Amino acid sequence: MKALRLAKIMELVDKYEIYTQEDLLQRLKDEGIDTTQATISRDIKELNLVKAITEDGKYRYSAARRRRNDDLDKKYHAVFVESLISVDYAGNTVAVLCHTGMAGAACAALDTMGFEGIVGTLAGDDTIFVLMRTAELAEELTRKIQRIMNG
Repeated sequence: MKALRLAKIMELVDKYEIYTQEDLLQRLKDEGIDTTQATISRDIKELNLVKAITEDGKYRYSAARRRRNDDLDKKYHAVFVESLISVDYAGNTVAVLCHTGMAGAACAALDTMGFEGIVGTLAGDDTIFVLMRTAELAEELTRKIQRIMNG
């Protein structure tokens, strides 16, 4: 449950302007995840979320992707693994099926993993499409994701 909550937090922070822990608590509640302010505080620290200034001068939570470290990579990996159901490819496109509501967070994690040949990613509610440079790279990414899924 923790990995799913962390994944949802990453998705919400990427999707919405979250200014306070209370904003985040409400967004999580709207998504059906009840938690406490103390837990949110620990999650923010664990995910290395930072406050970044917006164009209108307000401060919102943001993922500190530029300051990645091994712990953060492990967290992104855990979010990715917990979200996945299946993966397949056709031509140079990889389709990743995720648990409902988890594709955004899984896609954000995938984007940080640095796989070769990715042109772009697109996430819906439960599916990620990955456009690869070639069909061979799509097949290779599919095999890599299958290995990740199988531990």
